[in-house]
Amino acid sequence: MSNKRKKLIGKIIAHVILILGSVIMLVPFFWMLSSSFKSLGEVFVFPPTLFGERLVWENYTQISSRFDYFAYFLNSVKVSAWVVFFQVFTSATAGYVFAKMNFKGRDKIFTLYLATMMIPFHVTVITNFLQMSMYGLVNTLWSLMLPASVSAFGTFLMRQFFITVPNELVEAAKIDGCNPIVTFLRIAFPMAKSTIATLCIFCFMNVWNDYFTPLIYINDARKYTLPLGLASMKGMYSTDWPVLMASSVIAVLPVLIAFLCAQDAFVKGVMMSGMKD
Repeated sequence: MSNKRKKLIGKIIAHVILILGSVIMLVPFFWMLSSSFKSLGEVFVFPPTLFGERLVWENYTQISSRFDYFAYFLNSVKVSAWVVFFQVFTSATAGYVFAKMNFKGRDKIFTLYLATMMIPFHVTVITNFLQMSMYGLVNTLWSLMLPASVSAFGTFLMRQFFITVPNELVEAAKIDGCNPIVTFLRIAFPMAKSTIATLCIFCFMNVWNDYFTPLIYINDARKYTLPLGLASMKGMYSTDWPVLMASSVIAVLPVLIAFLCAQDAFVKGVMMSGMKD
């Protein structure tokens, strides 16, 4: 068998495996979407059907009448917008400092900073809760926004990009009279658009889908975020699954739209952030 035929067979096998994996991953989403248009009695019929006898659009109109869904949605928007903005800002500034500014102990500090990524969140949850309680921030959205405003992963991602920025540009800006802040804002930061888009997507997805953190800090149902609100829609004895699936479809849309709009920048940002160590 020739090498070309072996490569062709290898590519076919790889594509078949990837297609099967994609189908397996998409099945739950298709089930969620189809169930959102069914009646309660049609959700668990066997064998399952793609749709019921008719499309039950009322499942979407009943969301706000049965649950305070849009308050959950607004809370998630507030938390996500704050965290994305400040995490990108702090990660970009810290990443630039670690990449382009020389000071004593820089690499050691960066190593210690990265070491925090190895500590699971669950290990520090008690101390974090006690700290938020001491500041009077428990049961407020601030307890979700402030701790997430910085990120060791985001700093690492931005540093990896800023390392690729030629030092000659920084030196030229310094000769022209630019201080480090102006150099960062006018030269380095605009060049990092793809990496910033990548960090925004990662950050937005993590915050938007976070269930554990709101569960720890939030007690008032009016301050629930979407994951916590969706969990509260499941009743102890009965659950209106079509309405819950409709709520889940709406909750997934912002993440899907954000990824589709920034997928090119996402791929480019991941590639450029790992070009140089």
